[in-house]
Parts: sequence; structure tokens; C-alpha cells
Amino acid sequence: MPGQEIISNEPATGAVLCRRPVGDADTEVAIARASWAEWAARPIAFRIEALRRFANVVRQRADAFTDLLARETGKPLWEARTEVETVIAKVDVSVTAFSERTGQRRIEAPMNTRLALRHKPHGVLAVLGPYNFPAHLPNGHIVPALLAGNAVVFKPSEKTPASGAFLVECFHAAGVPEGCLRLLIGGPDQGKALAGHPDIDGLLFTGSANTGIALNRQFATRPEKILALEMGGNNPIIVWDTPDLYSAAVLVVQSAFTTAGQRCTAARRLIVDDTLAEPLLAEIQKLVGRLIIGEPHADPAPFMGPVIDNDTADMLTESFVALLTLGGRPIRHMERPIADRPFLTPGILDMTNASDKPDVELFGPILQVFRKTSFEEAIAEANDTRYGLSASLVSQNPRLYDQFWANIRAGIVNWNRPTNGASSSAPFGGVGWSGNHRPSAYYAADYCAYPVVSSESEQARASIGLGLRDA
Repeated sequence: MPGQEIISNEPATGAVLCRRPVGDADTEVAIARASWAEWAARPIAFRIEALRRFANVVRQRADAFTDLLARETGKPLWEARTEVETVIAKVDVSVTAFSERTGQRRIEAPMNTRLALRHKPHGVLAVLGPYNFPAHLPNGHIVPALLAGNAVVFKPSEKTPASGAFLVECFHAAGVPEGCLRLLIGGPDQGKALAGHPDIDGLLFTGSANTGIALNRQFATRPEKILALEMGGNNPIIVWDTPDLYSAAVLVVQSAFTTAGQRCTAARRLIVDDTLAEPLLAEIQKLVGRLIIGEPHADPAPFMGPVIDNDTADMLTESFVALLTLGGRPIRHMERPIADRPFLTPGILDMTNASDKPDVELFGPILQVFRKTSFEEAIAEANDTRYGLSASLVSQNPRLYDQFWANIRAGIVNWNRPTNGASSSAPFGGVGWSGNHRPSAYYAADYCAYPVVSSESEQARASIGLGLRDA
């Protein structure tokens, strides 16, 4: 391991952004283990104040952070700025959630006894972050974990180490002890070493279903460790009984192609009333044809940038072709406008009559279309997935939304809204292969501390009234 390094490149240009030496999981976990008790012993007000200083540090460094996120992920500058704003807002949201979800409570009890409900931190929590939101998503674990009194070892994606390092530097600049938040730079080997380390008390993961399932198996024999998984989705958006096809097309495009389709809540499947399909697809085609795809700092601002790297672009291109070989009918071919860079134009194909429908999360700008003749068939198609993260209905009919809400299998169910853009003030999570019933965002407080119930009395008074022989 000595001498190894992780190199980060700008997707839009290929330029080297940073080089960082690979870290050691044993070292980082040991430092966090030695530091967390002192942090946990601090009053909650102390930890809140430290995290509010963190928000202020990020606010002061917002321009530099925005530029770095845009360059390292390839996302447009406007979107990177929104991510930084979300990082700042996370602190106040987490403070409110901590008080509501894990606050101290008194419970009614018999005379001269009191029942107290309080929460304790787990200890040392590992956080594995993704590349699509390399600040916002790990921050959604780190802030509530620190607030609860845990120490954290954070390994950012090997594709976005600079953004992860910048985030950690902001915490340290705000006075969060360096021993309580450790940065582990590395690739899959370091991630496996951290996830399997005997001295962590839990793992908070955002990433692919395959990795999440492997982690679930690994933790199956370790019930003493908390495991929170957020694993993406094969999300449907249904368009049915709506006269405003332009607005419907906008919602579909926003759902499928924002962040170049690199969102776990992105719409992968458009399910549409067969009678609306042609006019709706015509509106979508016109809109997609107007989308600006370019580098993050371009003027005018692009709607979307590249995917994360050339390997990902190659995989997505191959996946589009594979869907065609299964009988998919191309509506809009995916193109690679710059041969050696990972820019992709949105690809759309009709899979209604395909011989097979792979239930996979294609993490990029690919939209599959399914035409149906009844709303019941549409819901059945939407539920025909192992995932269950996000689902959306575009319709002017409230009765259809009631039917949709009651029957759809997803943790996020929207009406006349995109599948993406979830609020941090609500729980975020899904069912099936989308997670393990540990929703994040507002409910992250639930897995960052465990409840402790105490039956308490100031004097020891006890007697046994039955079952004793006479003295």
C-alpha cells in the first residue's frame, strides 16, 4: 500500500484534478475509536454548536466548494451550487430531527417511579459515499451521526476523493475534533477493509444494489452492528389521463435526465397510456432536442454534463445496444458527441414488445418506454421490479392517484412531480432492493442512536407479597 494513490480526473476535460495517497482502515478506525467517547460525553448543545459552525464554514467556502464539485463530478455549476446549499441546510434539519426522533422523554409510570427514554450513540460508524452527490449524500449520514455523539470514518468514492476531502476539512475547520471524523482515501479494497473492520459499530452505505446486498450478507452474522443501506432504484413514472402533455414531458425529462440520469431516484421507466404515447413522446423528443449538454462552467448553462467517466459511458452505451437486441425500438439513439469524453445524449427506447426486460438500474441517461391499455396494467408494470425507491404519477385525475398511492410499491410516491428532488425534511428510502428499511434524510437520526429505557426510583423499596414461606 505505501506509495499507492488515488487519482481524480475531471470528467468534462480529462484533466487530473487531484492525487491523494491511499489510506489505511486500521489506522483511521483506531483513531476514531480512541476519540469518540470524549465527543459523546459532550453536551448535545456543544455538538449542535460545532455543527452550526460547520454550516457557516461551508457557507464561507461555498464558491470554492461549488467549483470543485462541478469539476470533479461534471455536473453543471448550478446543480453543484444546489448541492452545497443542501449541505448547509442539513444541519438545522438534523437538529430538528434529532430532537423529534431521538429526544429525551418521560413516560408515565407507577407511583414513586419514573420511566425515562433516552438515546445513546453506537460508537464508531463507517460511512461509504457515492460519486453522484459526493458532498450531500455522505453529509446526510455524517451530520446526524456526529450530532448523536458518534465518531465517523468516511471513505468517499474513489471517483470523487477531492470533494470528500473538502467536506471533511470544513468539519475540522469548524472545530469538530479531527479524531472524531476521519477521512479514508482508497478504492474497493479500502472500502472492504472498513466495512469488515471489527472495531466499527455500524456502516452507513449509499451505492449500488450489488454492493449493498454483499454488505447485507456480510453483516448477517453481526447483529450487534447497525447497517443502513440506500441502494437506488428502477423507478417508474406513469403518465395517464392528463391534457397538459408539455408539462408531462417536462416532468419526464426532469425525472430521467437531471444529473445525466445519475440519481438513485431518476426515472428509468416511462409507463404511458397507449392513446397518449405518440403525442407525449413527440413533446419529449422536442424537449430533449433542446437540452444543452456541456461542461460545468459553460455559458449558457447546460442542463446536464457528462457521466462520471469513460468506463461508465462505455457501459451505458453497451447497455443501450443490449436493450435494442432484446427487441427495444429506438425512439432516440444515445450518442457520444466527443469520442474520448463521457458526454452522452439522452437515449430513449420503446420496450413494450421486448423479449426481456432486465430489472437493472442503468445509472445514466437511458429511458425505457412501456405502453399500456389500462391503468391496472400500468401499476402492475411499475411494480414489476425488485427495487422500490421512487415512483411518480402524472395525471389530472385524483381518483387515479388514490389508486396509484394505494397499490404502488415504493418509499417515495409523488403526484404531478418528478421522481427525484426529495426533501431532506422527510424520510428518504425504499423497499426491496432499494434499502433495508433504514430510511435516511429526516429519519437518519433513527439509525445514528439507539433507545435506552430506564425505570428509576430515588429509593430502593421492594417486597415480595406472594410465594414466600412464613418466617
